[in-house]
Amino acid sequence: MRHYAAIRPNPNNLHPPGGRPLPNLTMSKRILIFHFAIFIFQFGARSAPNVLFIAVDDLRPALACYGDPIAITPNIDRLASQGTVFNRAYCQLAVCGPSRLSLLSGRRPDTIQVWDLKSHFRETFPDLVTLPQHFKNNGYYTRSIGKIYHGSGAPMKDPPSWSEEALYDSGRKHEWRYASKENRAVVTLKRSSTEAEDVSDNTFVDGLVCDAAEAALAIFKENQQSFFLGVGFRKPHLPFVAPKKYWDLYKREDIPKPVSNSHPKGAPEFALRTWNEIEGYTDIPKDLNEISPAKIQELRHGYYACISYIDTLLGRLLDRLDELELTDNTIICFWGDHGFHLGEQGLWTKANNYELAARVPLILSVPGQKGKGNASNALVELVDVYPTLSELCELPLSPKLEGLSLKPLLEDPIRPWKSAAFNQYPRDFTEIKHKRQGDVMGYSIRTERFRYVQWREWKSGKIHVHELYDHQTDPNEMNNLAGHPEYATTLIQHQHQLDAGWKSTIPSE
Repeated sequence: MRHYAAIRPNPNNLHPPGGRPLPNLTMSKRILIFHFAIFIFQFGARSAPNVLFIAVDDLRPALACYGDPIAITPNIDRLASQGTVFNRAYCQLAVCGPSRLSLLSGRRPDTIQVWDLKSHFRETFPDLVTLPQHFKNNGYYTRSIGKIYHGSGAPMKDPPSWSEEALYDSGRKHEWRYASKENRAVVTLKRSSTEAEDVSDNTFVDGLVCDAAEAALAIFKENQQSFFLGVGFRKPHLPFVAPKKYWDLYKREDIPKPVSNSHPKGAPEFALRTWNEIEGYTDIPKDLNEISPAKIQELRHGYYACISYIDTLLGRLLDRLDELELTDNTIICFWGDHGFHLGEQGLWTKANNYELAARVPLILSVPGQKGKGNASNALVELVDVYPTLSELCELPLSPKLEGLSLKPLLEDPIRPWKSAAFNQYPRDFTEIKHKRQGDVMGYSIRTERFRYVQWREWKSGKIHVHELYDHQTDPNEMNNLAGHPEYATTLIQHQHQLDAGWKSTIPSE
């Protein structure tokens, strides 16, 4: 275990602890030893901070600590009260695989060349050191329980990242997804889009993940190991299945309807295409325009139920940290891989460049941090997590990382920060699902006031169309202003900012 031993210096005669004289050393070496002893004495014995790294699938910031008026999330709120909430955090590409791989590699999608669910950065960069691998290389025991990576086969796994084989990294086991006899009687992956059975938390894979994570914490404590523990929860990913008690927390009539249910005016067709994810469920019509208002409310109800289910599981982990006396030496990073549409803008799930798909929850709790319960409105990105956790644990930082450590924001949440956050999404000209990088890439930046999207042909660089949304007057992104003369200067400014790249957004100080 990495640690510093406590030493009490003797400033009078430069003797080490115990009073024995130093060997015959030069005065400069004696002074160096003395100052090292002073450092050790001041900071005392301490272990390297542990990291509890909690990923939540398809979670948008529908949480009480983010201002959601109906979300029942007391344990996530508890975590927020002891850490920093980043109100404006954004993923790099709003679908599971690329988003997670970008965070875990510390590089952006175009750098690691991952834009879809089937690719893995190791196909192109086999020697790249991931975030957990970096911790492993620096003396930490690293474990993966639940969904940390994503995909099928190789993309789901990354053995170099972990000290032992990942557990529950595949959540597609038939009996882990549904509880009812009707749904379990069907062997296909997609059955009902919702389910509310009176069963225990551990009926589903997330409950089993939580059990395994609690057991892992106990082992780490017993072995006195510095750890990096990745815990990946699958809810609130579809299907919206959670024990009935979490559905009962909400009255369906109290759940707000979608703020907007039509497509943004003036948006290009390929920006609005469905991901073809929700359509496969047996109770969902192929034409999403035909989903009834009652079904929309049922789906929204299920999403909140799943969030409260995950909240309870998080509470179990926080309690276990307390019981094991690990809380005071464990950094907790809680994050969602991308946002989610629940009928807003006439869209469902993710896989686009709009605010609801790109914005994610990100909460960091660091032992001993000043100003617990702070919130930062700075524009931050998931690619910032790698350098942040590395710096907080005093690990070396690779110059190839494409994010910015958030440690200064933990100390001063209102300090100047990035002027933009970047995300992107690919599309084919004709097909629903993209292949690799697609025919066109929608490159987007979110600035203080605006969201700008540039749809650029991948091979030729030809720009097909622009999107521009003014969050001051249009927070739901319903009116594309790119063709409005009064916004021409703003559009050009944002185009130049996007073209300049992420490094140009970093503050000079």
